[in-house]
Amino acid sequence: MKIKEIKENKKQFLPLLLLADEQEDMIDRYLNRGTMYVLDDGGVKSECVVTDEGGGVLEIKNISTEPEYQGKGYGKVLIDFVAAKYKGRYSILQVGTGDSPLTIPFYEKCGFIRSYSIKNFFIDNYDHPIYEAGMQLIDMIMLQRKL
Repeated sequence: MKIKEIKENKKQFLPLLLLADEQEDMIDRYLNRGTMYVLDDGGVKSECVVTDEGGGVLEIKNISTEPEYQGKGYGKVLIDFVAAKYKGRYSILQVGTGDSPLTIPFYEKCGFIRSYSIKNFFIDNYDHPIYEAGMQLIDMIMLQRKL
């Protein structure tokens, strides 16, 4: 298993990026300014994009795992890698996600706690309704983990 930084042609991973953020113009808002990592284990299994949000905050803007490899620990490996790599350079690792029973428990298992929410984020920023686990996502839930 190998994690490597992708510095060029990040859009080659667009199908994987779209698993976590289903609107390409939203991905375009952070992809170029973000640092991208891919986890390769006999082929790329997961990706993660992080951005410097200022004030000692590093944010996971996108993290996804190929569907057939979900639940095998690849996402947690990437989060632990990012936390270890940036420890001492940032004080907080944060992530924003929909209020979904599929994602919130995953982040809590990775050591994140709920911090605040951004009202109507998914309604105001996406050109179509987004559903997860049969529920429409409305507010973005921000979770944080101390580094």
